[in-house]
Amino acid sequence: MKKFIYLLLIAFTFFVLPQANAEAYSNKEYNWSFNPKPNNEPATTEAIYEELLSKYGGFWIGDTEKKELYLTFDNGYENGYTPKILDVLKEKKVPAAFFVTGHYLLDQPELIKRMADEGHIVGNHSWHHPSLPAVDDARLKRELEKVKVKYEELTGKNDMVYLRPPRGVFSERSLALSQQQGYVNVFWSLAYKDWEVDNQKGWKYAYDQIMKRVHPGAIMLIHSVSSDNAEALDKVIDNLRKQGYEFKSLDDYMLQQQLDGLE
Repeated sequence: MKKFIYLLLIAFTFFVLPQANAEAYSNKEYNWSFNPKPNNEPATTEAIYEELLSKYGGFWIGDTEKKELYLTFDNGYENGYTPKILDVLKEKKVPAAFFVTGHYLLDQPELIKRMADEGHIVGNHSWHHPSLPAVDDARLKRELEKVKVKYEELTGKNDMVYLRPPRGVFSERSLALSQQQGYVNVFWSLAYKDWEVDNQKGWKYAYDQIMKRVHPGAIMLIHSVSSDNAEALDKVIDNLRKQGYEFKSLDDYMLQQQLDGLE
């Protein structure tokens, strides 16, 4: 099934989405941002961001009419909490996406294999974590290709199609070039300041921050370096399910988008 979805993604990228003209796009730099709403209503973002993501096949939020959630983690380095996170996901049968850097691939090969073996998506977060608009075309392609090649060496899988731009920095050019490389850019509609490892505030703080921001269709960005997140995750999952939410894979979302586009 996963291979079928992968092939659909490739076909969607190259035959359905418009391909970029190298002379036609801007390298104006944008910093991803979204606007949280009260009462668990869906977040919004800037119109130009939505326009660019739509044009180049990226996304940042799911179907806001459905109580579906997409759990994603950014893994720039390992701080000792990912095994616990994977344990919780396995116990609760929740799919997730882990966006990894070159450092993580070299430093934590066994965790990469575990992510893949347990059915999670491993996405591209670039090799050196640069601003993609700031590097030239050749470097941008190398940053993505090195991650993909190393991931395939470790896992034997060739299903890496999702990209999270480092620090959420992007341009029309970076979206277009990464799309040409076969990637779907994935941003987020739920996050909080959780990456300061020396400023952790306890599981209850993490729990409260997530629960007050959650909304139908949320793509949740949670950093795995946070001890608070690791301790809160099982409670977050249990209580969101009690509220009627279902955790889905990014593949589920993309498959539905492609099927909708065929109608």
